[in-house]
Amino acid sequence: MKRSTERTLTTHVGSLVRPVEIVNYMRKAEAGETVDAAELNLLLPGAVASVVRQQADAGIDVPSDGEFGKRGWTSYVSERLGGLERVDSPYGNMIAGFAGPDRDRFAGFYKAYNQMERSAWLPGNEDASLTDEVPISIAMRCTSPITYKGQDAVERDIANFKAALGGVDVDEAFMPVAAPCSIQATRTNNYYKTEEEYLFAIAAAMKLEYQAIVDAGFLLQVDDAFIPVQYTRMTSGGSEEDYRAYVEMCIEALNYALDGIPEERIRYHICWGSQNVPHTWDVPLEQIVHLLFKVKAQAYSIEAANPRHEHEWEVWQDTKLPDGKIIIPGVVSHSTNVVEHPRLVAQRIEKFAGLVGPENVIAGTDCGFSQNWNLVRVHPEVQWAKLEALVEGARLASNHLYR
Repeated sequence: MKRSTERTLTTHVGSLVRPVEIVNYMRKAEAGETVDAAELNLLLPGAVASVVRQQADAGIDVPSDGEFGKRGWTSYVSERLGGLERVDSPYGNMIAGFAGPDRDRFAGFYKAYNQMERSAWLPGNEDASLTDEVPISIAMRCTSPITYKGQDAVERDIANFKAALGGVDVDEAFMPVAAPCSIQATRTNNYYKTEEEYLFAIAAAMKLEYQAIVDAGFLLQVDDAFIPVQYTRMTSGGSEEDYRAYVEMCIEALNYALDGIPEERIRYHICWGSQNVPHTWDVPLEQIVHLLFKVKAQAYSIEAANPRHEHEWEVWQDTKLPDGKIIIPGVVSHSTNVVEHPRLVAQRIEKFAGLVGPENVIAGTDCGFSQNWNLVRVHPEVQWAKLEALVEGARLASNHLYR
């Protein structure tokens, strides 16, 4: 993994807003309509080539494929894992489940938010009314042994990304994947004797996908938002000790899935949920940062621009970054349409660089801009303006850090 040895490199968390053609295909598929996979396969090469070119033109050093071939950051695995069956549930119930005690304190807010958080900026959905039917979330449950059946899909995504990168000049490229913990968290176990057995079965299956991406020459980014999110759920009805034991188990399963992959090929991403909500019950970074270091990765991508967590750069005053490691702090938010001023971005970068060393910092975003095909956090035009601000802020910081 390249380091910021001559200037501050830039990247992001992976998911980008899909073009309207892919959105329309995903909408039909999620509604249960009969779709032809060949249609998506025809759309993807051009769409991926375009989004990779846009990232390169914006100045992003380490781009992704936008996750265009996936329905969402974890929902995609439901098509790549055997042993799962579909269960429909109201989307609003899923969002409220992430809130913990916040859902009682801010009950009025969440009632409105469950209506508003419905892809306001989704391409092709500009005229949708808030009175439209609440969308369905595709939940899954495990009813038989977990297997991996996504070989064709991951090879398709790899081939499209490789072809797209052939026409641009970038330092490296990465592909995001879901962590075993984040896969398990929203897929009920109705087969395995224990949750631990279920978790490790998922890890064993996903290992095949992880290895395929690294073998193709890409960096592997493991997305694990449910490590922080589960704190809210578990401590509101349990204990800190239960939560810590749970995280330890999740990390052990992830490391099992990553076994044999060099650490310098791995990035590990956490956030506190992508929703634009109060976040008053989030686990503080200082309580989990040492656990994160147990993940066998070289780089740690951590939300840091969210106003509930921006102050946590202070954690690095007392926490030593292990030798050889890199942090990818979010210096641009994904959940507000306000475009950060490049000087603010530069200031954020310089804070981290001053604490852990400029060479150990890559500038990133808090989370993806479209975690699912129908979860768009900012307008697509704003998405690109934010990435441009990220690049310009990194340039300003580099002028100061590397002069």
